[in-house]
Amino acid sequence: MYEIIVVGGGHAGCEAAYACATKKHKTLLITSNLKNIADMPCNPHIGGSAKGIVVREIDALGGIMGKIADKTHLQIKMLNSAKGPAVQSLRAQGDKIAYPEEMLKTLKELKYLDIQEGMVEDLIVENNTIKGIILEDGQKIISQAVILTTGTYLKSDILVGNTRTRQGPHGEKPSNYLSDKLKEYGFKIIRLKTGTPQRIDRKTIDFTKTKMEPGDDTYHTFSFDLSPSYKIEDQEPCYLTYTTPTTHQIIRDNLNKSSMYGALDDIKGIGPRYCPSIEDKVVRFADKERHQLFLEPESRFYDDIYLQGFSTSMPPDIQEQMVHSLPGLENAKILKYGYAIEYDALYPTQLNASLETKIISNLYTAGQINGTSGYEEAACQGLMAGINASLKIEGRDPLILKRTDAYIGVLIDDLITKGIKDPYRLLTSRAEFRLLLRSDNADLRLRKYGYEVGLINDEQINRLHQKEQAIASLQEYMKNTKIKITEDIKKQFTNNNIQIPPNGITLHQLIKRPEISMKFLNKIVNIPYPEDIQEQIEINLKYEGYIAKSYKEAEKLLKLEKKQIPENIDYDKIKNIASEARQKLKEVRPTTIAQAIRISGVNPADISILSVYLKKEYNQNE
Repeated sequence: MYEIIVVGGGHAGCEAAYACATKKHKTLLITSNLKNIADMPCNPHIGGSAKGIVVREIDALGGIMGKIADKTHLQIKMLNSAKGPAVQSLRAQGDKIAYPEEMLKTLKELKYLDIQEGMVEDLIVENNTIKGIILEDGQKIISQAVILTTGTYLKSDILVGNTRTRQGPHGEKPSNYLSDKLKEYGFKIIRLKTGTPQRIDRKTIDFTKTKMEPGDDTYHTFSFDLSPSYKIEDQEPCYLTYTTPTTHQIIRDNLNKSSMYGALDDIKGIGPRYCPSIEDKVVRFADKERHQLFLEPESRFYDDIYLQGFSTSMPPDIQEQMVHSLPGLENAKILKYGYAIEYDALYPTQLNASLETKIISNLYTAGQINGTSGYEEAACQGLMAGINASLKIEGRDPLILKRTDAYIGVLIDDLITKGIKDPYRLLTSRAEFRLLLRSDNADLRLRKYGYEVGLINDEQINRLHQKEQAIASLQEYMKNTKIKITEDIKKQFTNNNIQIPPNGITLHQLIKRPEISMKFLNKIVNIPYPEDIQEQIEINLKYEGYIAKSYKEAEKLLKLEKKQIPENIDYDKIKNIASEARQKLKEVRPTTIAQAIRISGVNPADISILSVYLKKEYNQNE
């Protein structure tokens, strides 16, 4: 008997189990294969555009993805470093062997966590409340809450050419019955698809025909608690190559042999829009002469190179031709062919913002079962499901992150409010307040929540308070420190092609100039504060007007978030509301006016009618 059972040991399951056990709840993590704990069946990288910010948010809340990535990566870099801070994001090339090993080691050290191999076939449900799980061998395990993080294993099929094979990503046995049981309980199940490219033998690649892509020459960490544990010069490089006209012709000539383009006529799954197969790229972007591909090492422990951007479901003989048409890969040996995988998922509007299902109490879902793609999207959902399952057992209110709080809040709100058509991927463009939701300030935004729920300790929160005090202190220092324009200082400005300022100007005034950075100011005056504190001040002061405008817009949204919609509202009683809006409102059951506004198919006129109804029937102000 357990307090919480986590089903599935992928990135969502690991975060969920870690959160529950760290909060001292007796937790069981059950997985079909211990070797697949924190597995990376696709690219072993962690982070990326928007995703790297999510990893920092996970760390700020007390999760572990960032810490494990920091200890095991092959290289790390800051994406979009030449652009504004709102779109800058860390990306690390992970180690496919070291990352799962470090994660398993970390989980095994948790006193309140048991890990067991097994396949879950059914749930124990009484009075629409979860009571435990049933394994395929008939064993029943009782619990107060269950978190499903089954990834792509629900009725998963591997698709290559005209073949369909019922198996998981590594040829394992999939879950053949659980999604049918979920249907019987009343859940809407959808079919999705994703894919992966070839793995190439490093020794057979001519890297002289490619462009080297090294890691950054400055140190980075995802975690706010760890110092860098790697040497810049020891980072493994990645390499850039491109498709050719020959590649495109091979694909066009053989489209009917691709699973997705006619070789299989029973495919129902919809693939990821923002991570398409190479067939999709050639068809959809026919005007493009070439597409970039990255050759990325998977591990220090073996020589497999991941061919990023070349996902396909073509048969092996066509994949051979395609790969050999690429510069540097003319004689490449394919160690593993690309494939597509089709699987069952839960339509996510059936979830509350806590990730508890609306149909069965104390049942939570997280990760690709909710229709997302990506390790980071899965991990943050697992963390939130683990936190909220724990809080419910403790009799406390759930932690609901708003769109103004975090990318995690944006992701969950998008899922439960808008639903999905294809596997959901986080993008910076999905966040209305991305200037507030930056990589550099994730701890300032979220660490207090992690402390409140019990995943951040006193030492960590005290460091945050010291950081906040240092930021305030430096801000005062910048306002009160004036520089005297000496001959030496004039030379610094002249040598850097910067206009010499008037005498007695403050550092606060100087840093607002677009051509002046904190790095430059340190050349003319010694600023006695750490680099991360200086970074906060530079961003806060340079973007002061934009940040203030974003906060004003956020305040408007928060006012709408406070306008609650009663849980028991009967939308059929609201006259004159559009039929599509009525249907969508009944499906999503938004908890606030702000959430109702974001539902596709609910128009401003419908919101006005809803607001009038709430004022009349529930005495709510407009």
